[in-house]
This record gives sequence, C-alpha cells and structure tokens, in this order.
Amino acid sequence: MARQVNGEFEVKRTPESGCDLGDGVVAGHFRFDKRFHGPLDATAVVHMLAVGTEVEGSAAYVAIERISGSLDGRVGAFLTQHNGTLDRGVPTLTVNVVPDSGTGELRGLSGRIIIDIADGKHFYTFDYELPTQE
Repeated sequence: MARQVNGEFEVKRTPESGCDLGDGVVAGHFRFDKRFHGPLDATAVVHMLAVGTEVEGSAAYVAIERISGSLDGRVGAFLTQHNGTLDRGVPTLTVNVVPDSGTGELRGLSGRIIIDIADGKHFYTFDYELPTQE
C-alpha cells in the first residue's frame, strides 16, 4: 500500500577532502549528518560529491545516504540515492530508496523523498511502499 509522510529534519554539513577528477577539476566532497522528526524518526549520514561549471548557476551533485530509525513505527535502515542538477539556476532533485536496501522491519521498502527548504528549515515528503507485516 502506498503511503505519504511529512516532517522536518536538521542538517549538519562537514567538508571532506575533494576528489580529483583530472585536468584540474575537483569535486567537492561533503558529509551531512541528519536528524529526521515525525513519522520518519531517524538519523542519517550522507556522502555527497558536487561539481560546478564555468556557467553561473550550473552544477550537479550525487550522494548516497544511510537512514536508520523508524518509519511509521517500523524499525530498520535503508539507503537513498540523490541526483541533483542546477541547470542555469533551475534545480532538479531526485532522492530514491535504493532497491532492496531496507533492513529489519523496513525490508522491501521502496519510494522517493522530496526535500523542501523554506525559511532556513528543511522538510521532507516521503512517498513509500512497504510489504504488509505478517
């Protein structure tokens, strides 16, 4: 059964050593520690690689995140994959649950997370599906 939950989360960013892509291009590497509140009551660690271009407002990032805690009372962990672009100032972002990454009571989890930032606060909308508990 498809479900949707919403809540807020805090983020702490820590720069890591950059990654050399060759020819003088370096991808920024960042670690994010998150704390989710609401129906997703969890902590997360994210590792992100980001690059910009010579064109102002054009950039991209990819990231892998491990989220551990509870989702609507079901305990476990899962991974998400982030893919973000900024195309001359127009952002797009997808954050998908990595298939078959759920553990514990979150085994079989699938879904997508939408992130919104308003007035300096971070919010999530998580559309997900889980097999019925036996």
